[in-house]
Amino acid sequence: MYDPKPFGLNELREMFLSFFETKGHLRLPSFSLIPQNDASLLLINSGMAPMKPFFTGEQEPPRHRVTTCQKCIRTGDIENIGKTARHGTYFEMLGNFSFGDYFKKEAIHWAWEFLTSKEWVGLDPERLYPSVFAGNETTPADDEAFRIWNEEIGIPAERIFKFGKEDNFWEHGSGPCGPCSEIYYDRGEQWGCGKPGCTVGCDCDRYIEVWNVVFSQFDNDGENHYTELKQKNIDTGMGLERLACVCQGVPSLFDVDTVMNITRKVTEITGASYGQSHATDVSLRVITDHIRSATFMICDGVLPSNEGRGYVLRRLLRRAARHGKLLGVNDPFLYTVCDTVIHENEGHYPELRERQDYITKVIRVEEENFAKTIDSGLKIFGDMLAEHKAKGETTFSGADAFKLYDTYGFPIDLTLEMVEEQGMKLDEAEFHKQMDEQRQRARKAREALGDLGWAGVEFGKDVPETEFVGYENTAIDDAKVVALVVENEQAEEIMPGVEAIVVLDKTPFYAEMGGQVADHGTISADGVTFQVTDVQKNKGGKYMHTGKLTQGVLKVGDTVSASIDVKRRKAVMRAHSATHLLDKALRTVLGDHVHQAGSLVEEDRLRFDFTHFSALTAEELAKVSAMVNEAVLEGYDIHTDVLPIEEAKKKGAIALFGEKYGDTVRVVDMGSGYSVEFCGGTHLDNTAKVGVFHISSEFSVASGVRRIEATTGKASLDVMNRNQEMLFQAAAALKAKPGELREKAEQTMLEVKALHQMVEKFKAKESAGEADRFLFGARQVGELKVLTATIPEADANKLRQMGDMLRDKAPNVVAVLATVNGEKITFLAVCGKEAVAKGIKAGEIIKNVTAICGGKGGGKPDSAMGGGTNVLKLDDALASIDDFVAGKLN
Repeated sequence: MYDPKPFGLNELREMFLSFFETKGHLRLPSFSLIPQNDASLLLINSGMAPMKPFFTGEQEPPRHRVTTCQKCIRTGDIENIGKTARHGTYFEMLGNFSFGDYFKKEAIHWAWEFLTSKEWVGLDPERLYPSVFAGNETTPADDEAFRIWNEEIGIPAERIFKFGKEDNFWEHGSGPCGPCSEIYYDRGEQWGCGKPGCTVGCDCDRYIEVWNVVFSQFDNDGENHYTELKQKNIDTGMGLERLACVCQGVPSLFDVDTVMNITRKVTEITGASYGQSHATDVSLRVITDHIRSATFMICDGVLPSNEGRGYVLRRLLRRAARHGKLLGVNDPFLYTVCDTVIHENEGHYPELRERQDYITKVIRVEEENFAKTIDSGLKIFGDMLAEHKAKGETTFSGADAFKLYDTYGFPIDLTLEMVEEQGMKLDEAEFHKQMDEQRQRARKAREALGDLGWAGVEFGKDVPETEFVGYENTAIDDAKVVALVVENEQAEEIMPGVEAIVVLDKTPFYAEMGGQVADHGTISADGVTFQVTDVQKNKGGKYMHTGKLTQGVLKVGDTVSASIDVKRRKAVMRAHSATHLLDKALRTVLGDHVHQAGSLVEEDRLRFDFTHFSALTAEELAKVSAMVNEAVLEGYDIHTDVLPIEEAKKKGAIALFGEKYGDTVRVVDMGSGYSVEFCGGTHLDNTAKVGVFHISSEFSVASGVRRIEATTGKASLDVMNRNQEMLFQAAAALKAKPGELREKAEQTMLEVKALHQMVEKFKAKESAGEADRFLFGARQVGELKVLTATIPEADANKLRQMGDMLRDKAPNVVAVLATVNGEKITFLAVCGKEAVAKGIKAGEIIKNVTAICGGKGGGKPDSAMGGGTNVLKLDDALASIDDFVAGKLN
């Protein structure tokens, strides 16, 4: 008797990998979710995706038989996640692969053995149904696979299903492709649709595909012409969660043991119960699925951002956070679920536990940031929605959606989802139209700025590209003037006192690019001096030396000397070489997720932008600074080479993400591998020449992007001297020696704190006395004490403090306090326990009084606040309280 064995998901994963190890396969760890050297994918979405080079023959595999369990993310139908039990973003794909080794016979036999053998999964063979490719006019039927299933495995012909290209042929445009054979498991009639003829291939949940092996045997030329491949491959894919569903006899991936344990943690936090209602189940499934995905993505180095895979992560976290709000959780909570996700998966993915603090911190920061956006956005969305419904409209305005996005930062995908939940449609065409118009406005604004006044100059073919010789030379004496530009027009000569642009056939001047500022210096000849104050490189490769002719006449065709300001160049190089050391230190201290996001290198000053999710702690900054200065003290030699790009990558050179590089690149190597980066800038020959490296500030410049500003060389010495001077001045002010300054400052702060506490105690006593006076003058309305008062020069905190005292002193009190600041009124209403018990609610009182004064507000039954703008109506508002209370008490 065969029955599905209730194997746990983690147990099934290990069984599969162990089984194929017995068949001579090399077990490889899961590849990162971030594709390597594959621009066609945003995230790894299948087991074979990371191994494309092995299939195509571009790269030699570590072994010709490989088995993996690959982490995968698919977000093509993210809007359906949670709404159905089938859809999920994160899943694991079990696979066995052959690169020119075994083929159909072994692949089919091993699949059958693993699924049916009682030593392994032990599924009932009578419940398993294979399918094969039926063939079509361009590609023959897979008779070989049919024969193996029928004659060798012993499956009756009527139980082998033949399907067309859509189901049983794998291809993706041109390139390797082939038929596939799937294995379906019959879960029983209770899972079926009940329709006559329900069988394998039906869309219901009865027959579930558990195995799919692709026989990569053809090459498609892109025009449906198929030729046999010399190297035939096997690519097997089996969803781990899907196999677990079968073995555990559960309805969906959300009911599998490891996934359900995460859901249980979410229900514990939210108080919601799975199965309580469809809406609740949707929210629980969304949160469970998305936190699994986010945990693995962050572990692999993805950070929330507004583009690419970072936006996928941000969208998942925001969607999960909003569904938390739908379940009544308003505070950040997703980060607390991480431990459960990690606990369920750390056996196979130990890196999750190793990076737990980092993962948790990223999620918490993103949750907190989003909370600020969503709170204001939800209110504005609600107002817009109410207006549409009041007009009887069923389409939510694209202009409103754009305003939510552009003005309030509210994500369009959340707007779309919330609109659909209200049974409405979003005018997406209008939204995208306004987005395009905004981009065009931005483009025109950039064009209006021009390009330093000379980008519009068109040079003829007789003006060659400028040869840059500044890596080896700081001065040359045989440069030729090939063009002159005055007021955006080409000229043949320039006179003294004229500001102009000089183009040379070769130059030692570094043009501003890659974050490094341009060289300054002089272009000269007999009796001629041109002071260079900026250098830019145009799209045609011409170096545009901007400056002023101070003496003589300069003509096109003149031979000149070109000499840079060496002292300035050295100061710039100190800062530039320091940015490479800083990049290395940040990656070491914070993690490999750090990527350069921009830089500015000036004379002994640098600005370095990098991807990171939160502010650096004092300890982290100290470690970064210390590591850079240690590299300076080590005195690493700095070498530069021009290498083929593939050789540079093999050497470990780091490239700027998103940058385009040619076939050859310039590589800067510090310390023979300590820091290796692609870079076209100028550098020192030894790190010791950086001098003192000093971080002056660290702050945020965009979501997920931080900035460090620092100094090197003489600028750092100036900072140290100023700091020392301030230290002596502070010590003198506190009448202490510099070495005693910290203790003296701490002592002074304690004294200030004690004085502050004394002042607060006096204020509290004053407020208590004032509260007693208010209560003494309260009016009796029924069994309640009603009082109103205007408190001059008070802020919201003082009103709350006074209100709390009144409520605590008199359970039967109803009090409304107000303060006026300019033309703005702030109200506070409090109701004691007895007043609330009699149906008097502070929130209702506030709504009434603020409406009289042209404002609004609200709150809880025992305490509420609001505002108003019509000061002349303040007395009327306060006078209405007695009647309001009396009316409530009948």
